[in-house]
Amino acid sequence: MIRDFANYADVCFREFGDRVLYWITVNEPNMVALGGYDLGFLPPQHCSPPFCSNKSIRGNSTTEPYLAVHHILLAHASAVRLYRTKYKDKQHGFVGITVYIYGLFPNTNTEKDRIATARYRDFSVGWIMEPLVHGDYPISMRETVGERIPSFTNRESKLVKGSCDFIGLIHYSNVNVTDNSEALKNNLRNYIADIAANLIYAQNPLSNEEYPVTPWGLQQELNKFKLLYGNPPIFIYENGQKTPSNASLQDVSRVEYLHGYIGATLDALRNGSNIKGYFAWSFLDLYELLDDYEVSYGLYYVDRNDSELRRYPKLSAKWFNWFLRGRRSTSIVGAMELVKDPAHISI
Repeated sequence: MIRDFANYADVCFREFGDRVLYWITVNEPNMVALGGYDLGFLPPQHCSPPFCSNKSIRGNSTTEPYLAVHHILLAHASAVRLYRTKYKDKQHGFVGITVYIYGLFPNTNTEKDRIATARYRDFSVGWIMEPLVHGDYPISMRETVGERIPSFTNRESKLVKGSCDFIGLIHYSNVNVTDNSEALKNNLRNYIADIAANLIYAQNPLSNEEYPVTPWGLQQELNKFKLLYGNPPIFIYENGQKTPSNASLQDVSRVEYLHGYIGATLDALRNGSNIKGYFAWSFLDLYELLDDYEVSYGLYYVDRNDSELRRYPKLSAKWFNWFLRGRRSTSIVGAMELVKDPAHISI
């Protein structure tokens, strides 16, 4: 797979490198492993009883998540080495990888919950970042998982370490973390049991419920990347509010969400985080991996009953346009009053 992936990347670099400056090798490898090789709700739907979230019984939830991430990291690093040796001098581009992150907070102020929160960060974020920064997995993972997590050879460690020009972060919401050390007493464990922590969500992540506007979680995690992982260049690749697909074009909650999270990003930037860019998810309503067309994240509504799929700007599109034009007011209400008048803003 590693060689095949590098060959695939070679074709992409060769054919599109004159137009593409920034590359992501693999999107959300931590979520790929959890959903695809432990619980089985994402492709390729590998899991093993009693850990399955579906009827699939192929795979091994005890070992495959760790094998998958290990080979994803090696494939990523091989593609980066290829770009740097063969294309960098000609194309002057950058190659990175993305990581899905929550804002993580202990559920209580007890030592157990604080340790569980740090452990969850190691297993979800450090799992990807520490090999890229230090050349190996977090110590907490090695001690807990043991022989089920692969080891890097010296050559592989040198290959992976430093193999990122930037990190893309994908963030939507916060979770509270509570200790679940009892899970470590089970003889048969999967990746979730190894973490020995439970997540408490403010809303059901698989429902149509909107995300709470809690931007301090993003700001905290950006600070953690600065302190724990050498302050790498960061692009926020996905951040946005979900609403039911038939919701009003007056998406006030999305405006409030974007206003809050862009503000948190700015605060982190002023505090020294090496942030290079921010992307709202998404430009328009589209097919969502977990939610199909049931929810929307777009700044533009797409009428799927129209044969030409006509697009209509939501309030958030008008506000975002207003924001990008450099308007300095921080008042959401004032911004919404302004964008209602089409004479002020064109879309």
